[in-house]
Amino acid sequence: MSDSSPFKMRFVHLDLKGAPPKVSYLSEIFPLFSALGANGLLIEYEDTFPYDGPLRLLRAPHAYSPSEVTEILRLAAAHELEVVPLVQTFGHMEFVLKHRALAHLREVALFPNTLNPHKEEALALVGAMVDQVLELHPGARWLHIGCDEVYYLGEGEASRQWLQQEQNTTAALCLSHVKAVASHVRTQHPATTPLVWDDMLRDIPEDQLSASGVPQLVEPVLWDYGADLDVQGKVLLMEKYRKSGFPRMWAASAFKGATGPSQALPPVEYHLQNNLRWLQVAAQGQKDTLQGIVLTGWQRYDHFAVLCELLPVAIPSLAVCLQSLLHGGFSEDVQAQVQNLLGIPTMEVADVTSDGAGSFPGSDILALVTHVSLDLRSSVNEVLQRDRYVTGWFSHYHRRRKLVHPVMIQHIQPQALSLLGRWSALAHELAAALRRVFPEGAVEEWLQENVHPSLKQLQALLQDLQAASPPPPPASPPPASPDGPDNADQGP
Repeated sequence: MSDSSPFKMRFVHLDLKGAPPKVSYLSEIFPLFSALGANGLLIEYEDTFPYDGPLRLLRAPHAYSPSEVTEILRLAAAHELEVVPLVQTFGHMEFVLKHRALAHLREVALFPNTLNPHKEEALALVGAMVDQVLELHPGARWLHIGCDEVYYLGEGEASRQWLQQEQNTTAALCLSHVKAVASHVRTQHPATTPLVWDDMLRDIPEDQLSASGVPQLVEPVLWDYGADLDVQGKVLLMEKYRKSGFPRMWAASAFKGATGPSQALPPVEYHLQNNLRWLQVAAQGQKDTLQGIVLTGWQRYDHFAVLCELLPVAIPSLAVCLQSLLHGGFSEDVQAQVQNLLGIPTMEVADVTSDGAGSFPGSDILALVTHVSLDLRSSVNEVLQRDRYVTGWFSHYHRRRKLVHPVMIQHIQPQALSLLGRWSALAHELAAALRRVFPEGAVEEWLQENVHPSLKQLQALLQDLQAASPPPPPASPPPASPDGPDNADQGP
C-alpha cells in the first residue's frame, strides 16, 4: 500500500488533563503511533505541566517533572513524532481559574471557564504560562493556544460596560484577546507559530476577520468530530478563512472522547466515518490549504468532567483512523494492516469489540475494560432486577424490613457470592494493569466510576441477606438419663 494521504502532518492528540500516561507507557506506545502513520503529537498538558514559580499552584500532584517532559520529547523525536504543545489561554481555563488566588481573573465571577480579557494581569498570566511551556519545548514550530468554547464571553461586568459602546462586539472582544496572546507568542518566540481552535471564528464576518490582523498571526484548526460532518460546509468555511487572510489551516477529527462524557469504549465505526469525511474535505478543498490533521483523543470534556475512554482502550480506533488517513481510505488491505500492527486476529469496525484484545501495549487493559463495560452492570442487574428469588422474595420492601424466607437465602446467597468473587478478582487484575500505565488517582477514579458501584450493589445485597437471616434455632437440651435425673449420680 502506498501513502496517498492529503494530510502530510498527522498528529495524535494527547489530552493529559485526565489519566495522563506514565512516561514508561509512552515509551512503549510512541513506536506504534509512528508505525500506524502518525508523525506528530499535540500534547495538551493542562495541570500536568511542571509550572514553576508563581504558577506552581497550577501543578496537579501527578504532574510530570521537567525531566519527564524532556524525556517525552526525546522519545517522540526518536520515533519522528514532532511535538506541538497546547496551552489554553482563553476558554477551558478551569484548571487555572478554580484557584482562589486567581479567581478574580474570571470573566464571570461564578464560573472558572473563561479568562477576563480586559485585565492586563490576565494576559500576563497566560503569557507566563506560554513562556514556561515553550522554555521546555525548544525549537517548537507551533504552539496551540486553545481559544475554543469561550463560554460566557461578554457576560462579565467589565465586558458588559465595554459592549455598551456602539462599535464594540463580542466578536471584536474575542479577536482582540486572540491577537494579544498570538502577538506575545510571535514577539517572544518568533520561530513558533500559534494555532487556535476555530469555533469562535466561524461566525465572524470575513471582513472583520481580515481587518483584525489575526489571520497574519495564527493558523486555525477546523474541528468537527461528527460521523455526519458536512463536507461541503467545511469546504466553504475553508474558503471563507482563506479569503479572510489565513494562508494555512489544519483539520481536527477524533478517535475517542467525542461521543459522550462517560463513554468507556470508543465506537470505531463512528470515528472512522468522521475521518473519512475529513478526507473528502481535503479532496474537495483547495490543494495544500490544510497543513495536516489532528486526531483528537479527549480524556475529559472539561477539567471537572469524568474520564471518558482511556488511551489504551482507544488504540484500535486510533489505528483504524490513522491508517485510513495515511492510505486515503479504509479497505480490506488497510484493515489487514491494522490487525497485523495491533496483533488482533480479526476486527469488526462496526462493533466495539474485537476477536481478542491484541498484543499492543495496553491491550490487556482493553480486554478487561471491554469485559467490565459490556458485562459487569448487566450481570449484576440480572441478579438484582431479574432473578425471580430476589425480585419475588427479597425485594426492597423485604430488605428494608429485614424479612426473608430462610429457604430463599439458599437460592440467593451462593450466586451473589460467586458473582462478587469473580468480579472482585477481575477488578483486582484490572487495577494492577491500570497501575502499570496511569497514576494512582486515575486508577482509583476509573474504578470508582465504572466498577465499584456494581460491586457495592452486590455487597449490599449480601449484607441485607445477613441482617435479615433469622437466628438459628436454640440448641436442643441434652437427653435425660434413662434412670431419671434423681438417680443419675447415685452409685449401685
